[in-house]
Amino acid sequence: MRQKQVLVLAMSGVQLLDVSGPMDVFAEANVQAGWPAYALRLIACEPGDIESSSGVRLIPDGVARGKEKAPIHTLLVAGSPRAAEEQFGDTAMRWLKTHAPTARRFGSVCSGAFMLAAAGLIDHKRVATHWAVAQQLARAYPNVIVDADAIHVRDGRLRTAAGVTAGLDLALALVEEDLGHDIAKKVASQLVMFFRRPGGQTQFSRSGELEVMGRSSLQELQRWVATHPEQDHSVAALAARLHVSPRHFARIFRNEMGTTPGVWVETIRLAAARQLLEDEHGAPKQVAAQCGFADVDSFRRAFHRVFGLSPAQYRKSYAL
Repeated sequence: MRQKQVLVLAMSGVQLLDVSGPMDVFAEANVQAGWPAYALRLIACEPGDIESSSGVRLIPDGVARGKEKAPIHTLLVAGSPRAAEEQFGDTAMRWLKTHAPTARRFGSVCSGAFMLAAAGLIDHKRVATHWAVAQQLARAYPNVIVDADAIHVRDGRLRTAAGVTAGLDLALALVEEDLGHDIAKKVASQLVMFFRRPGGQTQFSRSGELEVMGRSSLQELQRWVATHPEQDHSVAALAARLHVSPRHFARIFRNEMGTTPGVWVETIRLAAARQLLEDEHGAPKQVAAQCGFADVDSFRRAFHRVFGLSPAQYRKSYAL
């Protein structure tokens, strides 16, 4: 029953919940376990208080420089709304490069993955980060395998979480690893959180909402499809609206949109379905028809494949 030292590294402008969320989970685990299983320390990237993105100031327990006196069990990098554009200081980066490889496990919460990537610590590793910056992380660091839907990911010694509250899910999973299923369930109960959150983070994303692009004729077509999702949007039908052959249409669509017409149309239909499920009270069968799905079963399959939960579960969580 050796105490585990948990360090959370926080950059200037850190998202407060990226720090407090995981720490509260570990602190509650100490209560439920009946002994101080975790020793928690907040580490600043530079000397002085840490100003969070909300303006609240945090007083760190130490600064990322030199060697740590005690072995590090878990090292997590907290994210910041501007982490994707952050220029990380050399001293903090050296500290991270020194201590992450020697920690029993290390990882990040939300956009903290950018700091791990900048340090070269997650090349060829599967990681989670906030859905809004997942593509940006993948473009900036092509050697990183970004899972844009995962709530949290385990890849060897690496642990990464998606956006903000997903840090609690990650910390709970770490508690389960360390202290067992029963303690973790008690922690979840006390903190009024899911023990296993249903679905992935795509359910929170607005990435399926219409963003027109390409030549003007394609943009006009995209707007028309979005306002008439129930109609026939086969390649042949869409090509006919532009007065071109299906083969030519498919080629220009892929070249200018970066995806196939079929995949794009399904994305638009699912976005429309989400809106109906959130705002109205129609049965899934009615929503499927209004959004152009062949039948309710194909709608349910597509919805679950993309969002990780059924239309009924989604409405229960998000309906007005």
